Amino acid sequence: MEPLEILYEDEHYIAINKPAGVLVHKTPLERDPEALFAVQLLRDQIGLKVNPLHRLDRPTSGILLFAKSSDATARLQPDFATQDIQKYYLAVVRGYIPEPHGFIDSPLAKDLTQDLQPAKTEFWHLDQAEIPFASSPRYASSRYSLVKIYPHTGRMHQIRRHFARFRHYVIGDTTHGDNKQNTFFRRHFRCDSLLLHAWSMSFYHPYQKSKVTVLATPPPYFRAVLVQLGWKIPEADTVPNT
Repeated sequence: MEPLEILYEDEHYIAINKPAGVLVHKTPLERDPEALFAVQLLRDQIGLKVNPLHRLDRPTSGILLFAKSSDATARLQPDFATQDIQKYYLAVVRGYIPEPHGFIDSPLAKDLTQDLQPAKTEFWHLDQAEIPFASSPRYASSRYSLVKIYPHTGRMHQIRRHFARFRHYVIGDTTHGDNKQNTFFRRHFRCDSLLLHAWSMSFYHPYQKSKVTVLATPPPYFRAVLVQLGWKIPEADTVPNT
């Protein structure tokens, strides 16, 4: 495997562009003998123990931030439970999003059980495309949207589950998505990956006393789909924030 792409680094923190398919750290539930773990890969790459400050699902690519010491962890990790950390995602979803900006404010079951927790997702419609190929027997053409997403809360699979409720399935989602769309993208675009990317993160640096913004370029397969749909990779400073 190629070295991890380092997006930001100082004496206290380091951020990488996590490849899809890589787990953040080891878990008792993961029994794949060939599984890769970001904590171990980064430790071996820089020769230093690191602590992940947040989660990022295995099939999701993008920004993953680590601390280099227990003190750095204690100073910043609590901010991830508040609005002080701003994380934005890019996703390709099924269908046209009807409004340019909106919210999905709908409770989600905790850990996929019956206990509901408040969950809120904000989104911006960036682009849309209709292609003259059928992805299902109901329609002769297929429609897709590119969205920027800001999860105000951090529930399990929140983005994927929220968009699935309105049938705007995230392409490549094999857990909450649409298998017909996933099959279509494998066949038509040769893309077998989840099109959800942790694109931008801003945090207040507890040592430098200043705001730090990190940006991660989507992986090649994601960029290839955007090009084939006639879209450009959006620039972070041209998209409205919360």
